[in-house]
Amino acid sequence: MVTKGLSERRALAVLCMSASAYRYQPAPDRNVELRERILALAQRYKRYGVGMIYLKLRQAGVLVNYKRVERLYQEAKLQVRRRKRKKVPVGERQPLLRPDRANQVWSMDFVFDRTADGRVLKALTIVDDATHESVAIEVERAISGHGVVRILERLAVQRGLPEVIRTDNGKEFCGKAMLEWAHNRGVALRLIEPGKPNQNAYVESFNGRLRDECLNEHWFTSLLHARTVIETWRREYNEERPKNALGGLTPEAYAKTLAGSDTLTPDSKADRY
Repeated sequence: MVTKGLSERRALAVLCMSASAYRYQPAPDRNVELRERILALAQRYKRYGVGMIYLKLRQAGVLVNYKRVERLYQEAKLQVRRRKRKKVPVGERQPLLRPDRANQVWSMDFVFDRTADGRVLKALTIVDDATHESVAIEVERAISGHGVVRILERLAVQRGLPEVIRTDNGKEFCGKAMLEWAHNRGVALRLIEPGKPNQNAYVESFNGRLRDECLNEHWFTSLLHARTVIETWRREYNEERPKNALGGLTPEAYAKTLAGSDTLTPDSKADRY
C-alpha cells in the first residue's frame, strides 16, 4: 500500500495493525541449548520421563524451572509411551517403613527373561531398603537355594550381611539351604504373606525399573551379553540415576549422607521413578 501512495501510518490503519507489531523483530530462541540437552538425554535414556529428565539436568548443574523443561519436552513429543500392565485387585495397604541405616534390611526377588535362542534367564535382584541401592543382580540360567547362599556369602565378603532379609515364599528362599545359612549367620528371614507383593515394595519397584529400562530395551544374544548389559545398568542405577524418593540424589550419594541420619520414615514414594 505504501508503494501505491499511502503513508505507512495510513496503510497500518487500513490493515488494523499497530506500528509496534509491524516493526516487531522476534527475539532469538534462548532454549536452543536446553532443547538439545533434553533431546540428548531422552535419546540416551529412552524410558526416562520428564521428571527424570529434569532431575538429570539438575544433577548436571543446570538450574532450570521444571515447567520450562516440561514445555520443551512436550513440544518435542518425547513423551514415554506407557506399557500396559496387568491389573490386580487392590489389597490392604500399609505404609512400608524404611530402615534408618544401610545393611539393616535387604529385599530379594527373582526376575525372568530370555536370550535370543529362547533359553531362560533367571536374575536374583537384591536391594538395600534403606539406601535403595542395588546390592547385586546375579544372572544365571537357573538359581537354586544353594546358589542363593553362595551369592550371599560372596556379598558378605564384599559388603557385609544385613540383619534382616525380606523375600516372597519362593522355594529358593524357604528351602533347607537358606534356613540353615540364615541360622548360622544370625540373619533373620522375613517372608511376605502369599499374594501380597506390596509387602516387598522396594524390590518390586526396583524390578519394574529393571524390566522397563533394561530388559525390555535389549535383545540378549547370550548369557554373557545379558550379564554385561545388566551389570552396566546396575552401576548406572546406583551411581548416576537420581531418585525422587531420595530427594533427587542417586542411591550411592544418598547412602553417603545416611550414616548420620537416625530417622525412621515411611516411604510413600516407593513406586516413583
